[in-house]
Amino acid sequence: MGLRSRAVFFSILIFLVCVTVESQQNHSSKMVINLGSSLSPTSGTPPTSWSSSSGLFAFGFYTQDTGFKVGIWLVLNRTKTVVWTANRDDPPITSINSTLELTRNGKLVLRTEHGKEKLIANTTGSAASALMLDSGNFVLYDTDSRVIWESFNFPTNTILGGQTLAMGAKLISSLSDTQYSTGRYKLIMQADGKLVLYPLNTADRGLDAYWASGTLMKVPKSLSLYLNQSTGTLDIINSTSLRIIKSFKPESSYNNNKTIIYRATLDFDGVLRLYSHFLDETTNDFKFQIDWKAPENPCEVKGYCGLNSFCTLDDNQPYCRCIPGTHFVDPNKWSLGCDTNFPRKGCETGIENDTTSFNITTMENIECGDLPYAQESQMSIEDCEKSCLEDCYCEAADYSLDHRYCNKQSLPLIYVRRNVVGASSKLTAIFKVRIIKSEKPTLPPTPTPAPTPTPTPAPTPTPTLILVKSRKEVMLILLVTMGLLTSSCAALSISGTYIYKFRVLKHKRLLQCGNLSSTAELTLHLFSYSELRKATNGFKEELGKGSFGAVYKGTLCRGKRLIAVKKLQKVVEEGEREFQAEMRAMGRKHHRNLVQLLGYCIEGSKRLLVYEYMSNGSLADLLFKSKRSPDWNERIRIALNVARGILYLHEECETPIIHCDIKPENILMDEFWNAKISDFGLAKFLMPDQTSSFTGVRGTRGYLAPEWQRNNPISVKADVYSYGIMLLEIVCCRRSLEVNVSTSEEVVLSHWVYRCFAGRELNKLIVVGDEDVNMTTLENMVKVGLWCIQDEPALRPSMKSVVLMLEGITDISIPPCPTTS
Repeated sequence: MGLRSRAVFFSILIFLVCVTVESQQNHSSKMVINLGSSLSPTSGTPPTSWSSSSGLFAFGFYTQDTGFKVGIWLVLNRTKTVVWTANRDDPPITSINSTLELTRNGKLVLRTEHGKEKLIANTTGSAASALMLDSGNFVLYDTDSRVIWESFNFPTNTILGGQTLAMGAKLISSLSDTQYSTGRYKLIMQADGKLVLYPLNTADRGLDAYWASGTLMKVPKSLSLYLNQSTGTLDIINSTSLRIIKSFKPESSYNNNKTIIYRATLDFDGVLRLYSHFLDETTNDFKFQIDWKAPENPCEVKGYCGLNSFCTLDDNQPYCRCIPGTHFVDPNKWSLGCDTNFPRKGCETGIENDTTSFNITTMENIECGDLPYAQESQMSIEDCEKSCLEDCYCEAADYSLDHRYCNKQSLPLIYVRRNVVGASSKLTAIFKVRIIKSEKPTLPPTPTPAPTPTPTPAPTPTPTLILVKSRKEVMLILLVTMGLLTSSCAALSISGTYIYKFRVLKHKRLLQCGNLSSTAELTLHLFSYSELRKATNGFKEELGKGSFGAVYKGTLCRGKRLIAVKKLQKVVEEGEREFQAEMRAMGRKHHRNLVQLLGYCIEGSKRLLVYEYMSNGSLADLLFKSKRSPDWNERIRIALNVARGILYLHEECETPIIHCDIKPENILMDEFWNAKISDFGLAKFLMPDQTSSFTGVRGTRGYLAPEWQRNNPISVKADVYSYGIMLLEIVCCRRSLEVNVSTSEEVVLSHWVYRCFAGRELNKLIVVGDEDVNMTTLENMVKVGLWCIQDEPALRPSMKSVVLMLEGITDISIPPCPTTS
């Protein structure tokens, strides 16, 4: 054991002895709080607080807004520095007739004037007395003077000198410097040995962290964070041996100042600060200073400015700015972020506003920071701008000058940040901004007369000499010639009519109607471009639009059969690859839960695919845009439909197929409301004996499995993750990321669902109007969804297991929190 470790060991030992001595001394002194003692929110009798023996700390009522809360505060120069709050998210009590009482039966209870009671300290036994210690710890004792409850075990946003933050415990920031309810950030002492700062409503992934201690332990140990009152250092220690793993030291000394007390607080801005409160002997006044903080730059705090905005320092003060094309939701509340000045539509609806266009705006040393939905490599910044401009899903992109990659993003952006100038990686953010054009009356084009053809003079026939012997011979030759000609024409006409009517038309009907049936034995029909142009009435009615083209409604068999024609418009590299992928995936694949490919067209650069028509739109329309959400039983059936379709792709095809883009927009509903999987343009094909493959990022942000960003091999478990996200959307009838929600906890659906599941509050997930929800089925669907979105692919079930669990054939165990540290 080193000298520092011995010092820490004896410091903790001395602190514990002092606390014990203090407890025993105070326990026998007048500061003891006996059963029946009470407090009142207003001055008088009873008092408003119980003080420690030194008067430095007090426990009781403090003022917040127009009401009162119960907590502990540090008292210096008549100012209150709140260090702990009971039931911090409860609204302040407003009645001055409320009381806080250590009851005769040993319970610490808050009573309102209406007779309602709420426990402040939840103990297993009954208390016999209480003390407010000089360490800032409020303690309840039993009849044998044993501690049965202490505030140090339930920190809110602060730990004090001598206090530890145990492994797995956390500090959560306050809402503001005067509002002590739950804020937006958390500090966690993780089981892997790292002390990490995250935004509150995140899954505790490395992507979400904005500061970490760098103390990763290869061998699991019981670690804790300890604030050493004697040295003023924050130490990560082994809780068993008390050995220091890492120490965070003050940046300066105090000369002749006498330090009184230390506290480490996760402030409302997401910065962890170590404060020292001391008596300045020159002025005989109490002061405080910041000894250490993390992170150093407040703009490194992720999510400080909210969605679609980034932080910048001006005179060392953080300010928020919106990304181009957006404005503050509330200029007085930067944390609410920014939103666009126009409704975002086009890709999903297939409708573009003729009075709008887009411009590209670039910002150097700005990084979007989120997971991209697509990554393109080896391209110039001009190509990246063009690619984003032509992609209706792309609203922003990160471009790396060093690595020449283009990461496409969709709004909202969560972690936009400014990079340090001169950083090793040169990044430029690209933003697509919609510009409203002024409308100008347009005159009809002047008709251009068709060119008059210049007649070509007929060649002068060369006269043929015929000898005519008599008039009778001439008439006979003419009659024979006319008869032969008439007979030949009649024979040809009859033969042509027969062949066309009974053979060609029959064969054509067979190809158009018979071959477009669901019979697997027949091959795909090859259409001409003119046939499809006629079938779609000149590609008039657009059903939807994607990255590589649009889908149009059409008819065949004289209007008896509806079709959907996908017209690829970017048939260069990606478009051709998508065309080949869909042909290969769907050419001979037939399943009731896959949209059927009927035919195709290849003429020059033109590439078109013909699908069966799905009359009821997409699952996205049904869940997120319909006035009437599908009822509970319909949603269960839809979830099973999709699961069976993915199972077919993964395990029942000759070559396993990874769809790579499972999302509600790619699930279409037929006339009987059966769900079918569509859009195989990003599909990945495996060899029969292959289980995974390395590939570039493909898919849609929000549904991408974590392994896409880790350069790990991609397996069918990537589809399982996407399905899990979509399953939770089906359960709750809302997007996986929703900004317009009642509380910040509900922004990320997967996090919200897990909190409701862990807190046994699944009733919060029930959609308004869902009267026939079976709670057991709801819990099972939630558990399946949470298993599917585990960060480690090995933890996710196969689609066969998913189907069996949804059908109720196999039991479902309790899923862990779907996060990685």
